[in-house]
This record gives sequence, structure tokens and C-alpha cells, in this order.
Amino acid sequence: MHAVNTPARSGAGTEVAYHRAAIQGLDIFYREAGPADAPVVVLLHGFPSSSHMFRNLIPGLADRYRVIAPDYPGFGQSSAPAPEAFAYSFDKLADVVEALLEGLGIRRYALYMQDYGGPVGFRLASRHPERVTGLIVQNAVANLEGFHANAAAAFGPYWTDRNAETEKPVRGFLAAETTRFQYEHGSSTRVDRLSPDTWTHDQALLDRPGNDRIQLELLYRYQDNVGAYPAFQAYLKDRQPNILVVWGDNDPFFTAEGRDLFKALVPATEVHTYDAGHFALETHLPEIAGAIRGFLARIA
Repeated sequence: MHAVNTPARSGAGTEVAYHRAAIQGLDIFYREAGPADAPVVVLLHGFPSSSHMFRNLIPGLADRYRVIAPDYPGFGQSSAPAPEAFAYSFDKLADVVEALLEGLGIRRYALYMQDYGGPVGFRLASRHPERVTGLIVQNAVANLEGFHANAAAAFGPYWTDRNAETEKPVRGFLAAETTRFQYEHGSSTRVDRLSPDTWTHDQALLDRPGNDRIQLELLYRYQDNVGAYPAFQAYLKDRQPNILVVWGDNDPFFTAEGRDLFKALVPATEVHTYDAGHFALETHLPEIAGAIRGFLARIA
């Protein structure tokens, strides 16, 4: 593994470095900040974003924690080989993140998981429960009831019979209006805190030539996560990990049933809800950062 380091100032005396590492023949980009010997927090992004979604959270944690925020293959600044050259699946995304952490010598960490970060993070936690100090769940699910009916209706036919016709509604998730919708929906009380840079940044990366094929493959393979939900739930029930849930209650994709699963399986789960949407960090950063800091201090 090799790394290229480009530091940048961000926040009150906090320096964020932008690295690249060679992982399994891929060029994997990640952000890093904080003391090298501090407890580690790994930030796992969702769709259609990247580690860019954590640009404002990282400085709020890095005074006390070593923060690592990677871009998955096909996202952000990481390599995006065609599906013929890389077998896109959530198992493979987890493999890459695991290899990155092992290459950095990181064996203990808390995981922040949003959206796609959920299935990636639950795979890491299930494989190596002894490495995980805690889980921070932000609008990510581990049960089928966690999906709104409209999302299930769009993906069900595609998963059952993948063809040009069933692909049409799924391809709509790659459209600019949908990307913007993911940020704006449910954020009306704080819409003035939403920067248009968020959805324009994500969309520019989605619109790269060939990226639609990558995203359609992962959206198809999302059904693997549904199949893995019993294993994820067994991990939660059996291991009783430390969990903090920070949840945007107006998420158009994930439901209260998805949110409530964690406390049902792990009664000690700490839950904070916000009048926010899918990307709650964009509108409720101070509240969420404060909850995370308190949680991490308690599980130290």
C-alpha cells in the first residue's frame, strides 16, 4: 500500500490530509485527521455521496480522535473501473475498506455508517466484532421493514428480473433531480443550511462516463444486503455492541421501523432523532457531532 499525503487546514487548528492508497489494484482515496495514536473513528459514506459528506464533521472530531473517511471504489476520488474489471458488490466494498484499515495498522475502531455505509459497516463488524468499539448509525437499515414502500416498489422488480424495462425506475435514482431531492426532502425547517454544492458535487461524479453502469450494478446487488439482514441482526443480538443512532426522521427511503430495530435488538442503544432528511449532517451538524462526541467519550 502506498499513500500520498496532501494536508489542508480545516476547522479550529485541525488539519485534514488527503491520501491515496493502493488496495487490491485500485487507487483508494481517503481523508484522515487527528492524532495518530488517538482512538479511531471510521466514517462510511452513503449513495450517491463520498467522503465529501464528512468534510464538516471531521474537524469536529479530530481534536480527540483519529478519523478515517474512505471513498469506495466507484465513488468520489477512488478508482472506478468498469464492472467487467471489478466485481462490484457490498462484499467487495467491505473487502476494500477492511484492507485499507489493515494496511494502516488499524485494529480497533468505531464505525459511522450512513446509507450504503450500513451494509459495508455491518459486514466489517460481523467479520471482526472484536475490532469494533461502537456503531454510529445514521439513516442506515438492517431490516426489510426499514424501507419505505416506494423504494421497495422500485427495486423489487429489478432484483427479480433485471432487464431494460425494470431498470428504468432504478436509473431514476441516478438523475440530478433525485440527487437534489435526497438532500432537500425533509429539510424544510433548515433548508437555508443546505449548500447546493452537495448535490452538484455528487451529481458531477455520478455523471462521469460509465459510472451509471457501476451504480446500477451496486443497486442490483443491494439485494445481497437484504439477504444478509438475518446475519446482521444476529450479530447485533448476540454481540450487543455499543450503538448510537442519529436519525433524520423525514428520510424518504428509510423508515422508523428501520431506526427502531437497533434498540429492539440492543436495548442499551442511544437514539437521537432530528427533523431532518436522508443527509441529516447537512442540516444538523452541531447536534449530531455533539451526540457522537458524547457517545465516543462514554465508550472509551
